[in-house]
Amino acid sequence: MIKKLLIAFGVFALVAVIAIVGLGWWAYRVFTGPMYEPGALASLRTLQPPAQEAGDPAWVVQPGIRLYHFSSGSGRPILFVHGGPGFPVREPMPWLETINGSHRVVFYDQRGCGTSTRPIDRFESENAYANMQRLESALGLGAQVADIERIRRLLGEERLIIVGHSFGGFLAALYAAEFPERVEKLILLAPANVLVMPTDDADLFTLVRDRLPPDEAVQFDGVLDEYLDFGALFERDEAGLARLNLRLGVFILRAMDHDPPPMPDDDDAIDAGGWMVQAMYLSMGRRHDYTEALGRITADTLVAHGADDLVPAETSVRYTQLIDDAEMLIVPGADHFFTGDQPELAARVSAFLE
Repeated sequence: MIKKLLIAFGVFALVAVIAIVGLGWWAYRVFTGPMYEPGALASLRTLQPPAQEAGDPAWVVQPGIRLYHFSSGSGRPILFVHGGPGFPVREPMPWLETINGSHRVVFYDQRGCGTSTRPIDRFESENAYANMQRLESALGLGAQVADIERIRRLLGEERLIIVGHSFGGFLAALYAAEFPERVEKLILLAPANVLVMPTDDADLFTLVRDRLPPDEAVQFDGVLDEYLDFGALFERDEAGLARLNLRLGVFILRAMDHDPPPMPDDDDAIDAGGWMVQAMYLSMGRRHDYTEALGRITADTLVAHGADDLVPAETSVRYTQLIDDAEMLIVPGADHFFTGDQPELAARVSAFLE
């Protein structure tokens, strides 16, 4: 139950990108602009997934890259894109179960987290720029958006129905902008405030710190300092980064009045992504503006925001304004994680899908 709360952890990306320092002035200049630009994938010839092995519980989206997945319900598929970045879903949201009679909700672990392939353990090279390119290419925004297109082909859907949650909402919106003709319905649940960097909005880390007791706030500062130490990034390994990301997530859950899960003793039991999180930051860079891309979205779009979300509703409002004819819903009694039955959200989504 608690693990699924971590799917929305992606909103903490609000501030982390501005802390990419310590790799020198030359690397600083590289970080100034994004390494991923919407529109870069549509012409690629590497989007067709390989032939699948019958009975394989994972999708092979590229040679050596396997994505774990499971589904709930029956009927036309809905693809659920989890947040984080790097915190996959282990249990369906209860309100989604209400549409299982007409739709099958498909959940998958994005590359670099959960039980999907984690293609990088550690870096041996001392060439920081080469490491950055390798990391972003293997696990960054472009790779994640391309995987959604590969999954569409594996599902055999001409046009997808997509639900994206938090950072997964941001990814889903990027996919809908990259492949507008391939999305029929788009549902964004509290999409992450990372469309523009830097931002004048209050960052999530500050919001979280203000909600923690004084002793926990001090501990949070220590973990955050370690998390934002990009100067030592390529000295780390996958297991250490995954554990660090989970440690930070624990404080965010506490600030949002949710009990965090116990920290696993075994690194292999940690679902959180490691390198994939840093790859997202490299993709976005210190400065980017993806707002224009959202104007390319043609899918029917519903944006939902919990009335009790720690993150202000202005972020969801902005997505609604940028996407043509998008609808906005404030969900009473819901926080960032949309746990529980959420009857109003379930009814609105059911009507939206019809």
